[in-house]
Amino acid sequence: MTATATSVDEPDQLEPQARPLSRGARLARGLVPAAAAALSGVLLYVSFPPRTLWWLALPAFAGFAWCLRGRSWKAALGLGYVFGLGFLLPLLVWTGVEVGPGPWLALVVIEAVFVALTAVGVAAVSKLPGSPFWAAALWVAAEAARARAPFGGFPWGKIAFGQADGVFLPLAAVGGTPVLGFAVVLCGFGLYEVVRQAVEGRRTGAVRRGPAVAALLALLLPLAGALAARPLVSDKAENGTATVAVIQGNVPRAGLDFNAQRRAVLDHHVRETERLAAEVRAGKVARPDFVLWPENSSDIDPFGNPDAYAVIDGAAKAIGAPISVGAVVERNGRLYNEQILWDPEKGPGATYDKRQVQPFGEYLPMRSLIGAINGEWTSMVHQDFSRGSEPGVFRMAGTKVGLATCYEAAFDWAVRDTVTHGAQLISVPSNNATFDRSEMTYQQLAMSRIRAVEHSRTVTVPVTSGVSAVIMPDGRITRHTGMFVADSLVQEVPLRSSETPATRFGIAPEMLLVLVAAGGLGWAAAAAVRGRRAGDL
Repeated sequence: MTATATSVDEPDQLEPQARPLSRGARLARGLVPAAAAALSGVLLYVSFPPRTLWWLALPAFAGFAWCLRGRSWKAALGLGYVFGLGFLLPLLVWTGVEVGPGPWLALVVIEAVFVALTAVGVAAVSKLPGSPFWAAALWVAAEAARARAPFGGFPWGKIAFGQADGVFLPLAAVGGTPVLGFAVVLCGFGLYEVVRQAVEGRRTGAVRRGPAVAALLALLLPLAGALAARPLVSDKAENGTATVAVIQGNVPRAGLDFNAQRRAVLDHHVRETERLAAEVRAGKVARPDFVLWPENSSDIDPFGNPDAYAVIDGAAKAIGAPISVGAVVERNGRLYNEQILWDPEKGPGATYDKRQVQPFGEYLPMRSLIGAINGEWTSMVHQDFSRGSEPGVFRMAGTKVGLATCYEAAFDWAVRDTVTHGAQLISVPSNNATFDRSEMTYQQLAMSRIRAVEHSRTVTVPVTSGVSAVIMPDGRITRHTGMFVADSLVQEVPLRSSETPATRFGIAPEMLLVLVAAGGLGWAAAAAVRGRRAGDL
């Protein structure tokens, strides 16, 4: 006789003799996991900056695990999508600040698919021994995919980027954002398993030792690892110090139309640099060794506009130090988002062209198709920016300064290769004026704090309209500006040249976790096949 396979749409199956549930009861029973998934997603969002509630990520993943345990792939897909919407809808709302809800909702709809597919995998491994380890590896594997596709990827919302104030932060120096994110997710799933084992033990009067030990390890190993990694985090100088100046010139007005007054934006940064120069001459501020301007501080091409060239050159001469100038440059009919090393005596020299340009912001994928849907969207990006091909490391007054422009800070490779090419300090010039006072600024600032610990480097963040900051190699913000004010930051910072394990290992920890995830899925698939065969006997 052939046995009938039982459904796993619900974690706890009814006994064969139980009375069938009414339609209303079945509906309520289905809504509870959906509501829990949505709430867990919102909880994960609340753990991200500008709030410092990093620890909320743990109950968020514990709730997610409860929703998925023992579910069918269809149920898991739906619950995962709801979790993804609860997390990403509020997290990415800034993408629609100036362009309306259409692009924001489209982005969230696509990105939530990755979360939904991850949930299917988490449900599949939920009955395996050591399920939190497999599930956490699956989450990291999904983040790896999301950071690469579509259109070059969108890593925003990596779990690591919500942990700048958390106890797990030192793990960034061990294996970068993948290891840091893995630890947080593992601890959250482990929390659920510990609670589940305790409840089951109380109900049955017996605790299964193996699963209980595995649950405790999933909860405690990430915390122990973070404590063990603390010696990797240091703000001590290895190559002396440098006095750096970060300029925030501010913009005439926020929003997409700030570019309409490009000359005013340039003049603001020139004026703030000249004001700082006057304070240096008056002895009120230390003379900087070099000066960092933000992305888009000169949207007028200084190579094609003599007036822009003249005012930038005048600012460099006034401060008496080299400046890294963020400019929009046209060469051979192509646009580049470029950093220019401007010497007070020699003028412009080395350049760095942004390599990870932002889809739908700096270039428009599928331009003809999108134009057919909505012609206004194509006018917002009327000409695509071209990509650079070489890492940016400027030698400024004897210091090697690595450059990762704005959006690039979200990509592991774009920051790491500045350090492997010798950077002793990292600068993340940015332009957040198009996003007004949204949370985007603080989310991006947290990324730079993670990068500081990941590579044990001082990180400076010059932004057109704020928040500009100086971040120590241990992730602490020591100086910062307000938003939409003209200001400058001058500070002596440590220079470092040693490499953390994260810098040395590069992509290896992430790929190892991807293999672990694949192994967990393979084991779950094999177990499912064996179960079906046994049921057919």
